[in-house]
Amino acid sequence: MSTNFVEKISSNKFIEYIILGAGPSGLQMGHHLEQSKRDYLILESGEHAGTFFKSFPRHRQLISINKYNTGSEDPEFNMRFDWNSLLSDNEDLLLKNYSKRFFPDADDFVTYLKDYAEHLKLKITYNTTIIKVQKDNGFTLTSDKGEIYSCKYLIIATGVSKPYLPKIEGIELTENYANVSVDPNDFFNQKVLIIGKGNSGFEVADGLMDTTSIIHVAGPKSIKMAWKTHYVGHLRAVNNNLLDTYQLKSLNAVLDVHIDKIEKKDDKFHVSYRFVRADEAKKDVMYDRVITCTGFRFEDQMFDETCKPVLTINNRFPEQSNEWESTNISNMYFAGVLMHMRDFKKSTSGFIHGFRYNVKALHRILEFKNHQTPWPCDVLKMVPEHLMQMVIQRVNITSALWQQFGFLGDLITICDEDQEARYYKEVPVDYISSSDLVKKCDSFFVLTLEYGPNHDQMDPFDVDVVRIKQSATENTNDSHYLHPVVRYYKNKEFVKEHHIVENLENEWFHKVHKEPLKEFFSEMIGVEQVTQINSVING
Repeated sequence: MSTNFVEKISSNKFIEYIILGAGPSGLQMGHHLEQSKRDYLILESGEHAGTFFKSFPRHRQLISINKYNTGSEDPEFNMRFDWNSLLSDNEDLLLKNYSKRFFPDADDFVTYLKDYAEHLKLKITYNTTIIKVQKDNGFTLTSDKGEIYSCKYLIIATGVSKPYLPKIEGIELTENYANVSVDPNDFFNQKVLIIGKGNSGFEVADGLMDTTSIIHVAGPKSIKMAWKTHYVGHLRAVNNNLLDTYQLKSLNAVLDVHIDKIEKKDDKFHVSYRFVRADEAKKDVMYDRVITCTGFRFEDQMFDETCKPVLTINNRFPEQSNEWESTNISNMYFAGVLMHMRDFKKSTSGFIHGFRYNVKALHRILEFKNHQTPWPCDVLKMVPEHLMQMVIQRVNITSALWQQFGFLGDLITICDEDQEARYYKEVPVDYISSSDLVKKCDSFFVLTLEYGPNHDQMDPFDVDVVRIKQSATENTNDSHYLHPVVRYYKNKEFVKEHHIVENLENEWFHKVHKEPLKEFFSEMIGVEQVTQINSVING
């Protein structure tokens, strides 16, 4: 069972891997290290796993989906619609066994995380807050109780825990999403300004609409809807009830404004605006309450100058290599939400259903770098039919490529000498060309699932079926919505790509999907074989 391991660790004992944080990503990495029998320890400041979710989201409804019934018995396919569960071999450790709600209650998720840690017997020391991290030959961590921990590899899985505040004069006068009251009665007949147009801002607005007189949600940029951009961090429909009240003239409003100053006078907040869409017209508006809901950032206070990671994206994330390693501190890696630095507002690394696969990939990278354990692969004959069948099988069930569209891909390397292909699953796309996976091969294919380049400009509720049918027979590159893409590289240089046409049901096993893909593999392998023949002739 997971327990407090501090009593079993002598002062300053060296541990190979230390993970900071027993949230979802820390638990996920702990599971993989436990499976590979590595020397590791998870340090958690709270009294149990997942304590962040005891407080967040503030109104307790998750916006990550939990679809209990999918019509399929395939566990990997079903993970496409389970955005909360972590990876394991235990079918009991899925959130659907804790809640059947499509948008589960956060308290059920806390229970799930606690059980995940306990049932998998992860090595966790609770009630341990690290206040200082130093680096010499390895890392030395000091807790608030004076306990010392040392390790060679440090994996930061603390998430983004510090409120991010924009540079607005008087912003310190406002209440923050992290601690504002969630009792609607505390806002009875009040005019409220919410700064921030993301999910947290609209979550708060939705929770207060019953009792407030007026709510304004403000920010300099227009709202982006997740159902249009396909980025789940943009505003979700489950949180956008206020939009109806705005457009149907029911007192509430969404403002595209720059906020220049916030002042408090006579128990009222005076807010100075410049309207983005009205030639910077200025206006001062008075409110009873102002709440800042502008997100969170990485907390780096614990790191001293020997190992303070460089920050990026408005100092919200640590800067990382294509192996999720700090760009300036060797052997310091990042897991979970912090991984989102590499696909910020593009794919799903900032969310459990995305980073659970990133953590798995990071573990495989560490296994190879530190322990010479090769990335698992399937060996196939270099025959177009075999390659096509493997790809078709994968695109119809894979959850990792489905969730991490354009970011994770399957890699197929071509081995000239033995006429074999090696199939590696769920590899970070930007890691492939610099990895040892392609070091000894002359050519390779990369399979991803991707949206078309203009997908966020299309109306997803006005699907042009005629266009889709034409794309299937004339130009599959015109697919706008999620579809498989196979790219061929020679000497690490891009040669050609093939798009498998989009499908309304996301099923790619028909002739129109299989035959063009087989022809593509035939063409590219034909090029490869001609190259080999020429090499023999010229040899």
